Amino acid sequence: MARKKLREYSTKYIIKNNFPLSCNGSKLNLKMIQVSPNTPTLFELSKSIDNIWVNNSKLVVKPDMLFGKRGKNGLVLLNATLEEADRFIKEKINKPIEIGGKSGLVTHFIVEPFLPHTEEYYLSITAERESNRISFSNCGGIEIEENWDKVASIEIPYGESIDKIDLHTLIDSSVQNREYVIDFIRNVYKLFNDLSFHFIEMNPFTLDGEGKPYPLDARGEVDECASFKCGGRWLVDGEPVQFPQPFGRSLFPEETYVNEIDEKTGASLKLTLLNPKGRIWAMVAGGGASVIYADTVADLGFGNELGNYGEYSGDPNEEDTHKYACTLISLATRNPDSRPRALLIGGGIANFTDVAATFKGIIRAIKEYHDDIIKSNISIFVRRGGPNYQSGLQHMREIGHKLHIPIKVFGPEVNMTSIVAMAIQHINVPIVNPLKPHTNNFSPTLNGVH
Repeated sequence: MARKKLREYSTKYIIKNNFPLSCNGSKLNLKMIQVSPNTPTLFELSKSIDNIWVNNSKLVVKPDMLFGKRGKNGLVLLNATLEEADRFIKEKINKPIEIGGKSGLVTHFIVEPFLPHTEEYYLSITAERESNRISFSNCGGIEIEENWDKVASIEIPYGESIDKIDLHTLIDSSVQNREYVIDFIRNVYKLFNDLSFHFIEMNPFTLDGEGKPYPLDARGEVDECASFKCGGRWLVDGEPVQFPQPFGRSLFPEETYVNEIDEKTGASLKLTLLNPKGRIWAMVAGGGASVIYADTVADLGFGNELGNYGEYSGDPNEEDTHKYACTLISLATRNPDSRPRALLIGGGIANFTDVAATFKGIIRAIKEYHDDIIKSNISIFVRRGGPNYQSGLQHMREIGHKLHIPIKVFGPEVNMTSIVAMAIQHINVPIVNPLKPHTNNFSPTLNGVH
């Protein structure tokens, strides 16, 4: 599951637009505007017929940047006029702030009507391994963490209809308009399932002038792997939803390039740059395998040397694999020094990916970056299994001999993470094992080495 966080504006927009479809025609009367460096100012946006309410309402303005505790950090403007809200945004947009130990520019704001209220409730729905968990409290708001002992939860097994669950055990009789609230939670849960959300949190939601639930703050995460079936409903202002980077982090050009390739293919190509000066780089087939390889590097004490995290999977064609491999090798060979480096080309045993075909793309990249690989003192460690893996491994072995590049090749008879230990041994650093004395003499026992 590839969890992707949404801005508050995107979360609310998707919920509002899809509420009638998932919830038997029920509606949420949410009003909101997003202001960013790519939009007109709030004052200019208020002239639109769709935003006429801004001129007649007191307003709430908040940064929409994937960080919490906005109220506790003085970043929320309440009960403001249009002029005050517009000035607040102009004073802060594209200005650096530090929050939660991270620094970055505030680029996006959400503007909504100010809703006077006395009740603040907490609601979250989270996808767990074997069930979805609904959590509720009638003590929501900025002090929810201090009142976490008052949060009640219920587990809904996958496949179980929410209509069969008695939510009265979760929502006690002290809650105003209890039946409205219960019906609201049922509807949010249905939408949660329909749109492949992994997480929805409304902290707080309150009751509007008609006594109906109204989310004041909201956070959402979706399963990106479900975009093939939900992408048409993940629309924001008529466009496909954008997944922003975490606050304080901007995409490297190489990450943007791989994202662009990924968007145009039915396969999966992911790249996150961790340490541009790292000496261990991984070109791993499969999301599960990428986690295993990265965890193994970290477990052996060298997570700080890991240059990247990512995967190629879903049977990418030769050309896309070639572009991905070129991008990764160009990063791994950048700014060479006298120290050796290692490139892991690994994976489990593929179900349907043609190993030989994807290896053709990787081999083309190795040929093109031949001089850089040698200059950077890179050794390549390969472990793969799956359809046509023997042919793929043989081609990889042959290109190593031909170009005089150290390439060690292994099939599925070798443990998947053994090449990690070999790579660490190659870069001449000791393997840290908290259970054993520090030693430089690690030598993995391998069978079937080619």
